[in-house]
Amino acid sequence: MVFNIVVVYGSVREKREGIKAAKFFMNKLKERGHNSILIDPIEYKLPFIAKTFKEYGTKAPESLKELSSLLKNADGYIVVTAEYNHNIPPALTNLMSYFGEEYSRKPAGIVSYSNGPFAGVRAAIQLREFLSAIGIVSIPNVFPVSKVQSSFDENGNVLDENYNRRVKTFLEEFEWYVRALKREREL
Repeated sequence: MVFNIVVVYGSVREKREGIKAAKFFMNKLKERGHNSILIDPIEYKLPFIAKTFKEYGTKAPESLKELSSLLKNADGYIVVTAEYNHNIPPALTNLMSYFGEEYSRKPAGIVSYSNGPFAGVRAAIQLREFLSAIGIVSIPNVFPVSKVQSSFDENGNVLDENYNRRVKTFLEEFEWYVRALKREREL
C-alpha cells in the first residue's frame, strides 16, 4: 500500500546537520514505495504564530494554504527534531502550531538527533507530548541519531550501517500505524 508521508524538519540554524537525517528518511520512504515530501521551515519563512491557519479564514497567506494542503493530504508524518537546550526547536513548534485539524488521528514517527551521544532524546520526549496535544498519534518507538554529522552524507546516504538496520523496524511499525489509522479515518 502506498502512503503519502510528510517529513517535517525542524531546524533553521546555519550549517544544519539534521537535514541529512531528514533526507535519509525521504530516501527510505521512497525505497519502500511511498510518496514523500519534505516540509522545511527555512523554505517557508513563517513569522511567529499570531493566529492559526483556521483563524485566517479566506485571508490566509499562500504559504499557509500550501502547508495546510500538504499536511491534510498526508497519511502520516515523520518529524525530525534537533534538541535545543534540552527542548524542541522553536521553528518546529512554530510551524506545526499553525495547524490542527489537518493532523487529526494521523500517526507520526519521531526522529531525534544531535551532534553528541544523546541523540536529542530529551527533545523527542517533549515532542511526543506536543504532538499529542495537536492531535497526532506518535508511534511507540523513537529513532534517535547520535553524531548526526558523521552518520549520513549530504544526500542522506548512510555512513553508519547501523541506521540501515534500525530504520527497517522503525518504518515497519510506522506503516502499521499509518495503515490502521487510515482505515479507521475512512470508516
